[in-house]
Amino acid sequence: FVPKQKSGMKWYSKYLNNPLGRVLTLVITLTLGWPLYLAFNVSGRPYERFACHYDPYGPIYTDRERMQIYISDAGVLAVCYGLFHLAMAKGLAWVVCVYGVPLLVVNGFLVLITFLQHTHPALPHYNSSEWDWLRGALATVDRDYGILNKVFHNITDTHVAHHLISTMPHYHAMEATKAIKPILGEYYRLDETPFVKAMWREARECIYVEPDHGTEHKGVFWYKNKL
Repeated sequence: FVPKQKSGMKWYSKYLNNPLGRVLTLVITLTLGWPLYLAFNVSGRPYERFACHYDPYGPIYTDRERMQIYISDAGVLAVCYGLFHLAMAKGLAWVVCVYGVPLLVVNGFLVLITFLQHTHPALPHYNSSEWDWLRGALATVDRDYGILNKVFHNITDTHVAHHLISTMPHYHAMEATKAIKPILGEYYRLDETPFVKAMWREARECIYVEPDHGTEHKGVFWYKNKL
């Protein structure tokens, strides 16, 4: 979810900046967003050429990672082959209910959690003139999903700590979050808005980013919603 500048918005964006358009955008994002990201790098960072997560020689990967992508692709093809034979034996409807629907639910939460972790009206974004590692790491927000926090092993409400210490095991994330809060002070962000309400608010208010013209820091960008 790399934010776009106003100049990079598509021509049809203004037609989607309304309640019906936002519903359509959210439905497509939560159902097709993950496969579109993997196959076409939709909403990912820009590269100098076409980027696909299934391409071992794509710009996403380094030379030492290529064999891992070959192995991953082989696994994907093997699962597709198995699903084809399962559909032949049990029927397509059975496979859709037992495999397809749960996959859609997982994909939907994966995209939603990632979207809400990195999209918030109070989060700044930076270009290369202002960015550094710590600023980038703190450009995220913890969210409260209620009982689902435990279901998701607290990836939802400990994401700031994950940005700062990405190799930390998840079972230490709550302890680390409690430890970093007093150190970060106002730079630690937690939004306890119910996630469904937050999803709609961010879809309405976080359309594109513009530089902060009110200061000398022209490389700092904030979300805007007026197209």
